[in-house]
Amino acid sequence: MQQQDLNSNESLKKLVDLVEEVKVCMFATIHDDYSLYSRPMQSIKVDEQGSIWFFTNEFSGKVDDVSKENTVYLMYSHPGQNTYLHVKGKCTVVNEREKIEELWSPIVKAWFPKGVDDPALSLLKVEVDEASYWDGASNSFVVFYNIIKAIAKGEKHNDGEFGKLNI
Repeated sequence: MQQQDLNSNESLKKLVDLVEEVKVCMFATIHDDYSLYSRPMQSIKVDEQGSIWFFTNEFSGKVDDVSKENTVYLMYSHPGQNTYLHVKGKCTVVNEREKIEELWSPIVKAWFPKGVDDPALSLLKVEVDEASYWDGASNSFVVFYNIIKAIAKGEKHNDGEFGKLNI
């Protein structure tokens, strides 16, 4: 893999591209006993500052967790495309109705049937502290073909790029 050194604008674009491509991450919070608890969550948006937004139930366990220890870990994985992203950040609960309405999507109604007026509806905002990615930018068949080609030519296989994102 080839390491990339991206400037802040390129890092933000890469973050947006990867989150939009994968969408669902394992959202890990820290319990009182310092163990991690992960659950799948769908990203709603990456804003201009690089914060990642999620809808949640204000009375959920993850909200309890981030109220005590706001460090979270997001692990995005799309093995079919060889795309992976790891994010460490600080999470806050946001209950601003204006922001909820701005980010609202009809698909969210499957979890919150009362819509934007659901009293349990909240947002989680993750401000990125650290992010790393591995992007093969090819599906499994193309990767396999390129491995065979590298072997046949006696060359080293280049399986994509990786790097840290400075948001």
